[in-house]
Amino acid sequence: MSREERDVVIAGGGLAGLIAAAAFAAEGFSVLLADPAPQGAVPEGARGPDLRSTAFLRPAQALLERSGLWERLAPFATPLEALEAVDSTGWPPRIRARRLFRSDETGATPFGWNLMNAATRAALIAHLRAETRVELALGTGFRDMLARDDLIIVRLLDGRRIAARLLVGADGRESAVRDAAGIEADTTRYGQKALTFTVSHSEPHHNVSTEIYNEGGAFTLVPLGNQEGRPASAVVWMNDGREALRLMELERAAFERTATERSCALYGPLRLLSARAMFPVLTRRARRLTAGRVALVAEAAHTLPPIGAQGLNTSLVDVAALVEAARAHGDGDPGAEPVLAAYARARSRDIAARAAAIDLFNRVCRSGAPPVQALRALGLRLVHDIAPLRRQVMLAGLGGHRASSRP
Repeated sequence: MSREERDVVIAGGGLAGLIAAAAFAAEGFSVLLADPAPQGAVPEGARGPDLRSTAFLRPAQALLERSGLWERLAPFATPLEALEAVDSTGWPPRIRARRLFRSDETGATPFGWNLMNAATRAALIAHLRAETRVELALGTGFRDMLARDDLIIVRLLDGRRIAARLLVGADGRESAVRDAAGIEADTTRYGQKALTFTVSHSEPHHNVSTEIYNEGGAFTLVPLGNQEGRPASAVVWMNDGREALRLMELERAAFERTATERSCALYGPLRLLSARAMFPVLTRRARRLTAGRVALVAEAAHTLPPIGAQGLNTSLVDVAALVEAARAHGDGDPGAEPVLAAYARARSRDIAARAAAIDLFNRVCRSGAPPVQALRALGLRLVHDIAPLRRQVMLAGLGGHRASSRP
């Protein structure tokens, strides 16, 4: 079979991979994106279609804007104008501390925008199908590779051979690209699982994302547009694994009652609008981000617990940093050694620090030990009530990539 040529091959058709394809194409690179699923990556552990939503924080929205994607996504994006943190204890949960963090303290725009994953993926695929620099090879995935000094030969599952300058591993936590590149990863398991689903409720959310802490992990409601004429939110509910399995098997009415109790009924009774999906909670971090003409991004590079919208947003900071490195250091070669070195410098320290902070925060949030719960409530009050510290924490949560702040 004859060999084809591309500047960049991206393995993985999840949101990060699709956005990376658009970002590289916007810089003038030719791109082939391969994913074994016919319509792109299917979420691990989902029962039925992808019913999750994702909050895109300000740096992620800036990347979407630069890549020509935001115009398609903005019409169905719900702004996140504030974050409410609620500390609770016991069952039924009793609220001990409740604090509101407003986005206008860190700038004129919202913290971010929430979008349903299925609608986002459909819009991204439509954009890429119209982009002449991009080929979507959905339905075939990465098989193996052979890296040389000046290029990398990538073989796909359908037998195609692509000569590329750069291979981007965006193929998830069990990354085949990471394995083929000989990059090891360290994994921390918490014995937790996250349930995701969509609900309607009687009380409006006022574009506020609410995180309610209690034993087992956080219960997070992220605002959506009205559904069936009622306010609606996407929920991520973290629990110890055994309890998550029990909740998955509850009948609908019993599950709704339990979820309403866990939410402290802040938005009134919760009513399911979707099926439930369940995902393992873990931290996994690649020991290196690059190998010869290979760069890892997103969950191939790091998997984080679903706290503070850090997962995909950290992934998109990776994408922005890699594209910026290719633009600034590649001289037309996106996989050149200076590009990979610049990318590793830009991301390694931040990923390590963010993973450590989220690991600690998750351990504190899920603990049922009274001294730890008391510390959690005290910490929430201190972080909120000391204004300079509050702003610093909010800015740190937004993350960002200074080098790619150009318009």
